[in-house]
Amino acid sequence: MTSSEKTFHEVIALMKAKADPSRLEGMARYGISVKNCLGIKAPELREIAKVYKKNPELAAILWDSEIHEARILSALVDDPKKITPEEMERRVKDFDSWDICDASCMMLFDRTPYAFDKAMKWARRDEEYVRRAGFALMASLALKRHKLPDETYFPFFEEIYIAATDNRNFVKKAVNWALRSIGKRNETLRLKALESCGRLYTLNNKTASWIAKDAEKELVVRY
Repeated sequence: MTSSEKTFHEVIALMKAKADPSRLEGMARYGISVKNCLGIKAPELREIAKVYKKNPELAAILWDSEIHEARILSALVDDPKKITPEEMERRVKDFDSWDICDASCMMLFDRTPYAFDKAMKWARRDEEYVRRAGFALMASLALKRHKLPDETYFPFFEEIYIAATDNRNFVKKAVNWALRSIGKRNETLRLKALESCGRLYTLNNKTASWIAKDAEKELVVRY
């Protein structure tokens, strides 16, 4: 048994000690898949992660365990400087719940050199959680990459337009999230985002109109 495998068993023992199956019903109400789920709170996972930071080997084993919370934990303990684009593709194919998708994108994938490329590519994919991952990445990049020029985000508006008629719940919410996040960066991008809202209305589509209207609630300045 390797040292990473020993650590994995140690971590799983910690997780099972914190498991509370009574939480699963509440998680399911929020649209979280409770398949292979232990019922552990996010703060408890973050506490565990503090001890095992930047451990790609452990992260991969945690992911392969298929335990719901272990997959979230894998994003917290992995090293964004070492994860490969191939490993990102391997994991995104396994996404089966919005919380695993968002944790992977916001805690790990967004800090890799491949984040922008993956955001653009995944936004065009058909699988619901892969497509969500594309827009979750866009939202996270908009929220966190403070020093990048505005032009870096311009291509995202076209992807938002293309995906705006996808009425799947976890896709449309991510498209809306990306649009709002980009628009809240600064005045230039706020105006670009509002232009994008105008384009969405021209689609004469219920989902696109909802995305635009909801984004405008945060982006329209009322005097």
